[in-house]
Amino acid sequence: MATVSVRYIVNDVDAAIEFYRGQLGFEVQMHPAPTFAMLARGDLRLLLSAPSGEGGGGQIMPDGRRPEPGGWNRFSLEVSDLAAEVQRLEAAGARFRNRIVHGVGGDQILLEDPSGNPVELFQPHT
Repeated sequence: MATVSVRYIVNDVDAAIEFYRGQLGFEVQMHPAPTFAMLARGDLRLLLSAPSGEGGGGQIMPDGRRPEPGGWNRFSLEVSDLAAEVQRLEAAGARFRNRIVHGVGGDQILLEDPSGNPVELFQPHT
């Protein structure tokens, strides 16, 4: 399978690195500047960019709009025991947008990174 890249705008790249590495098992591939880092977990590459006047994914648009974190688009990480994962993350101080939702294909919950970007944790029904 090919690597898939997702870019998240974050307020603090170092805080985001700590969260994704420490809580979700990502590995840092590069962190060449305070406003950018590349992390990986399996075939998912996560590009973290802080808003800045410099080039890159966090730069201000020609019409003056500034990239900002948040929103509802997200990537989904499959887990084998959602309840246990939620309990572990809550003990570590993680923030959630909701409680576990039981759906037709599986159960899910929305976790927030330190900048408020959502990450879906999903346990499929077997």
